[in-house]
Amino acid sequence: MGHQGDEVDEVVAAWRRERPNLDVTPLEVLSRVSRLARHLDLARRQAFAERGLETWEFDVLSALRRAGEPYRLTPTALVRQTLVTSGTMTNRIARLVERGLVDRSSSPTDARSVQVRLTEAGRDVVDAAMAELIAGEREILASLDPQEQARLAGLLKTLLEPFDEA
Repeated sequence: MGHQGDEVDEVVAAWRRERPNLDVTPLEVLSRVSRLARHLDLARRQAFAERGLETWEFDVLSALRRAGEPYRLTPTALVRQTLVTSGTMTNRIARLVERGLVDRSSSPTDARSVQVRLTEAGRDVVDAAMAELIAGEREILASLDPQEQARLAGLLKTLLEPFDEA
């Protein structure tokens, strides 16, 4: 299958012309990953917006949804999963409570501990947003067959391992 040149090819060619002594080969991969990440971010924002969600709202709601029945986590667990500060999470939880997407209650095992629970409305909206997200991402990957997708996933996982370990 022949591939046409893209903007990255143009950038790489220009750098090779201007800096022939510099090996710019990494740009061929990582500039494409960066461009793809921007397109993916836009597609995700659009999928969430169609359900009335901001990206951060989806992150919190999906963490609760993935927790399984009864869709409940502590704020500390939500902080760990969404990589924000505890102050930011407190604000986010309050905003989601106002929207009726989550509620807060004392832990059934420790009255001093608070738990955040996904409401039925929250579950409905995160499920719909997830379906929208998957449909869009499937479309993005449509030019790759399943074996190519699996190979790409493995290669990207290998590249991410050092960052995940840190």
